[in-house]
Amino acid sequence: MKAVVKYDHRDQCVEIRDIPAPEINADQVLVRVAAVGVCGSDIHMWHEHQSWKIKMPVVMGHEFCGTIAEVGKNVKGFTPGERVAVETAAYVCGECIFCKSGNYNLCPSRLGYGNLIDGAMAEYVAARPQILHRIPENVSFEKAALTEPVCVANRAVIEVSNIKPGDLVVIQGAGAIGILSMLMAKISGAGTIIVTGTGIDQHRLEIAKKLGAHYTVDIQEENPAELVRSLGDGYGADLVVDCTGVSTALQQAMELVRPLGAITKVGWGPQPMNFSLDPLVAKAARIQASFSHTYATWERSLTLMRTGLIDLDPILGGVYPVEDWKTAFEQMERGNHIKSVIRIN
Repeated sequence: MKAVVKYDHRDQCVEIRDIPAPEINADQVLVRVAAVGVCGSDIHMWHEHQSWKIKMPVVMGHEFCGTIAEVGKNVKGFTPGERVAVETAAYVCGECIFCKSGNYNLCPSRLGYGNLIDGAMAEYVAARPQILHRIPENVSFEKAALTEPVCVANRAVIEVSNIKPGDLVVIQGAGAIGILSMLMAKISGAGTIIVTGTGIDQHRLEIAKKLGAHYTVDIQEENPAELVRSLGDGYGADLVVDCTGVSTALQQAMELVRPLGAITKVGWGPQPMNFSLDPLVAKAARIQASFSHTYATWERSLTLMRTGLIDLDPILGGVYPVEDWKTAFEQMERGNHIKSVIRIN
C-alpha cells in the first residue's frame, strides 16, 4: 500500500513509499482510511522540529477516519462497512491506574499513531475497537478527519478549563487548535474572546473574527496586554489558552492573565523558557496543562459536529489527494489554510 513516510531525522525527509498493509489480530479491526487531517505536529516532524520521541521510519498522520474493512474474530459491536473516526491512542497498557480510571490518554505506555506506531497517511490502519467512534450520517469523511483536533480543543477548554458565562478569554494561536478552542469558549459562554496570532496568520485571524472572536491581535504589530487591560475591569483575562507551541507564549500569558485567573497550556514547544514564573505566583494564578482526550470527549465532540454547534466549514481549508501531501503541508505552513485534509481512498 502507499503511505507517507518520514524516513530520517533530517529536514524534509518525507516521501510516499510502498509498504506492506497491516495485518490485524483477533482483537483488532482493519480500517480503510478515507481521510486524514494534517496536524501542526506533522509539519514539525517534516522539518525535524518535533519535541517528542518518534520511531524511524514511521508512517505519518494521526487525525483520521475511514471505513471498517475487516473485523477480528473476538471483536463485537462493529461490522465491515461502518464509517468510523479513530482516536490517536493506538496502544495503552490497560493495567495502570490511569487506564483503569478512564484517563488512558495519560498511560505511561501509550503509543500514538504517527509517532511511535505507524499512522494513517496510508491506505489501511489496524485499530483497537475501544478507540472507534461511529461517524454521524451528516458528517463527511473530510470533516470527520477533523474530529481529533475538535477533541483536543474540547478537552482543553470545556473539560479542563472552567469558563464562566461572561468571562474574558484569550486564545493564543490562530491555528486549528486555537480556532477550535475559540469556538469551544464561545459555546461555553465566554463574554469576550480575543485570538492572537502573527503576521502569517492574517487569513486565519479573519476567519476567527467571522466565527465569533470579538477581537483579533497580530502580536508582531500590537501588544495584546493593552487591549486586555482596556476591557472589563482592566485586571486581565479570566482564562488564557496557549495553543501556540511556542514556549515564550507562556511569558505573555502570565502578563495577560488576571489575579486568580488561569492559563491552560495545550501547545508543545521544545524551546527552553528562560524566564521566571514569579509573575504567576504574584497573581496567585494557576497554570494547567491539557493533553489528548478520552472516549467521552470524542462522543461529545461528534455530537457538537452533528448538531452544527461547531462549524467546520471555514476551518477545512483544502482537500488533497495523497500524492499532493506536500502541497497540503505547505498550504498550512504558509497560513493559507487552518486545516488541510488528505484523501487516501
